[in-house]
Amino acid sequence: MKAITLLGSTGSIGTQTLDIVAQNPEKFRIVGLAAGNNVEMLAAQIRQFRPQIAAIWAEEKLPALKAAISDLEIQPILLAGDSGIIEVARYGDSESVVTGIVGCAGLLPTIAAIEAGKDIALANKETLIAGGPVVLPLVEKHGVKLLPADSEHSAIFQCLQGVPQGGLHKILLTASGGAFRDWDAQQLANVTVADALKHPNWSMGKKITVDSATLMNKGLEVIEAHFLFGLDYDDIEIVIHPQSIIHSLIELQDTSVLAQLGWPDMRLPLLYAMSYPERIYTNWERLNLVKAGNLTFREPDHQKYPCMKLAYAAGRAGGSMPAVLNAANEQAVALFLAEKIHYLDIAKCIEIVCDRHQNDNRSHPNLEDILAADKWARQAVLEVSAKLAPPMPTVSLR
Repeated sequence: MKAITLLGSTGSIGTQTLDIVAQNPEKFRIVGLAAGNNVEMLAAQIRQFRPQIAAIWAEEKLPALKAAISDLEIQPILLAGDSGIIEVARYGDSESVVTGIVGCAGLLPTIAAIEAGKDIALANKETLIAGGPVVLPLVEKHGVKLLPADSEHSAIFQCLQGVPQGGLHKILLTASGGAFRDWDAQQLANVTVADALKHPNWSMGKKITVDSATLMNKGLEVIEAHFLFGLDYDDIEIVIHPQSIIHSLIELQDTSVLAQLGWPDMRLPLLYAMSYPERIYTNWERLNLVKAGNLTFREPDHQKYPCMKLAYAAGRAGGSMPAVLNAANEQAVALFLAEKIHYLDIAKCIEIVCDRHQNDNRSHPNLEDILAADKWARQAVLEVSAKLAPPMPTVSLR
């Protein structure tokens, strides 16, 4: 039985991870849980999975959490705030920490878990994108495993099993195309928040759903793939695959192409990261190629998805630039979801902020440099967005 700690337990990644644990009680047990501000859900999770320690990020909600589980005979350690999340990440005998916290907020807890000698099931891509120059040396120093738990990088990782050193030639990241894959670029001027949140294939949180609509999620995955698998950016490509059946592919030196296929279900990559190198039986629906039907592919439209080029440029610039890209995107998406900027302003804000950072880019950033770049980029987006025209009210076209 593998001991698991889960960061971001009340989000999409967290609830699906706990679904896996509930279905496999003989394989996994929960040591620690950490969540954002959903007291009711976290309390229910504590009751069901009986962790030794739990934390809620919203410190003002700690008394409510304590009251919600006060009748439990065995009480877990209860903490709050950033320090509480970090303590959960490093606590006890857990062997693997699933990092489901959205955004750069997952960086410090992930580092704490690595330094405590725990393997990482990485469901938070921003941690590696922003902190790759710091995280990867720590992974090597402490001898832990960094296992991708998102569908695309898990697909690549699975395909690489048995491939000899030097055998990989190219990575092909598949993208659904998001909410606007069938829209013309000209229609994007009329996008509403509700439009951007209508993902055709996946059920995810709001931030990642918007990232899917802009294809920034795929740009961020390019940077993550560079750190995880060591390929140059010229050898990492994006292809639109609307059916989301092929989760990504690798091309080998001899031109062979390997792919990992499955129904769109985030539980599969999570399960593999949690159980690696085992393959655990599940009763989930098996892939039926006849039912799946035609599998189609097309090149991404750079006019429709300008965030892709921004991500490639930030990745090639290296240093602290990916941290700035990631933070600028998080802040811009938050402003869009709050209806303070237009959808098209997301890419504009990111580009302006990345351009401003060029002269200050640290080629070999330490943790303080990365955190400073993250903080600066968020403030810079707020300043840039204040000078943009406010979004006009629009009517959804779909």
